Amino acid sequence: MRTTRYVFAAALLALAPFTRAMAADSDDCSQGFASRFAAAYREDARPADPDAAAPARRAMPSPLPSPPFPSAEWQLGGVAYPIGVPNLNTRYPLEKALACNRFGKWMTDNRIEIYGWLNASANASTSSRSNYPLSYATRPNRVEFNQALLRIERLPDTVQTDHIDWGFHLDNLYGYDYHYTTMKGVFSNQLLNHPRAGQALNGKTYGYDPMLFYGEIYLPHVAEGMVVRVGRYLSLPDIEAQFSPNNYLVTHSVLYTVDPYTQMGVMTTTRLNAQWTLQVGINGGNDTAVWNHSSRPTLQACVRWVSKDNNDMLYPCVNSFNTSDYNYNNVQMYVTTWGHRFTDNVHILTEAYYMYGRNIPGFGPGGEPGVVASSPLPGKAGEYGIVNYLNIALNPLNMISIRNEWYNDQKGQRTGYATRYTTHTVGLTHWVSPDLEIRPEVRVEKSYDMPAYDRGRKDYQASLIVDAIWHY
Repeated sequence: MRTTRYVFAAALLALAPFTRAMAADSDDCSQGFASRFAAAYREDARPADPDAAAPARRAMPSPLPSPPFPSAEWQLGGVAYPIGVPNLNTRYPLEKALACNRFGKWMTDNRIEIYGWLNASANASTSSRSNYPLSYATRPNRVEFNQALLRIERLPDTVQTDHIDWGFHLDNLYGYDYHYTTMKGVFSNQLLNHPRAGQALNGKTYGYDPMLFYGEIYLPHVAEGMVVRVGRYLSLPDIEAQFSPNNYLVTHSVLYTVDPYTQMGVMTTTRLNAQWTLQVGINGGNDTAVWNHSSRPTLQACVRWVSKDNNDMLYPCVNSFNTSDYNYNNVQMYVTTWGHRFTDNVHILTEAYYMYGRNIPGFGPGGEPGVVASSPLPGKAGEYGIVNYLNIALNPLNMISIRNEWYNDQKGQRTGYATRYTTHTVGLTHWVSPDLEIRPEVRVEKSYDMPAYDRGRKDYQASLIVDAIWHY
């Protein structure tokens, strides 16, 4: 027995440093990076302090609970948050783990954040060659590495009104999803200069895209605040987004799959009052760098209105307008989004658009969205559609989203097939912890005027999909 006690005591002594590390907090600078990183996840898993003071804001109260919804605010592109809303991000594990070294302290002192996520998915489909125009899980019946994203940013403080502030944003994306985010002229050779015969999408299987890079300045004395953004930014409208954590569902609607993704230029967002926001900008065209030969001066203008009771949001946009003929993804786009909150836990979002290109020289069946191929298609080609989301928070950790869509690609320029589509999707988001979410969904869809699925072999498709997002 005495020998057993000695062995047990020795084991405790040997484990003592590990035990102390496990008990340490992320701000314990006596511990190494790995211990602080693990401690940050343990801290995130603890219940939030119900008595913690909410940050100051001069915007309307957040209309939606997040989590479980991906955002607490009504939609508004061109800014990280509507003007007057504070930075709602908590400190992510990577930031906490870095806080003890010189680099991390410098970032904290200067309000610079660094964080990101990893996202992978698996799908089972009735198609065997391609799931397109389902996105981003284009390749059927496989596990896919969708996104690894590292973000470095500084958000301007738009709550205060006494001084000019500034910010910047840099997103580095690697994974399969670069097929959809690539901008012509920005590392686009890996996609556009690597054709793959018979494939729904060209390019290398996995690629890198510096998806967003911009600087911005906040001018508090213009109206009730203006943010001027210069660089490459997300296209302003759309319920859906390129980044996995910002979406209600794993897959995207056809309406979103084939519309513009990013633009490069100057965008101004001006808060007129608590209910009205005006946006005006100029860019080099959809998904085209301003230095590329396909660039065309293109105007953008949007206005967002929110009702006094915060139950309704209307967001009409002229997302792209110029007088040029079609070149790389140069489409004219007019779009409106409407959101309505029934209760704190139930809301809908509806988006509709009309889009067209002039004097389109050609397209290829099953081709990549917005990329001209070989078949002649002179004149004007248009497409329009509508999508609706019904979103229900079951509790703080679970939400259900139901998406129904109708889309008409009149001449097949966007999807490769001149047909009408309907898609119906139901999905669940479950937050295992604040840093891990899992999203299963089921989707059924149909093309009505010609077979458009499995590379033109079927007029229907059904799929089961699940993904996981790990935040760091």
